[in-house]
Amino acid sequence: MDVNTSLVSQAYANARTAAAPQPQGDGAADGFANLATNFMATLQEHEATASAAMIGGADPHALVQALASSQMAVETVATVRDRVVEAYQEILRMPV
Repeated sequence: MDVNTSLVSQAYANARTAAAPQPQGDGAADGFANLATNFMATLQEHEATASAAMIGGADPHALVQALASSQMAVETVATVRDRVVEAYQEILRMPV
């Protein structure tokens, strides 16, 4: 029973920190900087996992998981890029 109680309390503590209000930064510039930093960190981590799997240091399941996560990250960045370009084009179409 103690193990379940500690797992529940740990999950609750993690949920509280995730739901806590975050301090406001400079706005969009900080958001894009954080996005780029997280994207690069994710790709570097998955590249390390792929390298380890090639030399036998990681299991194939970790490799598949890293590849799927990398694909999701690249698709997310491409979608954000497309939305930004679309918004920019919409601004250019506005009458002056």
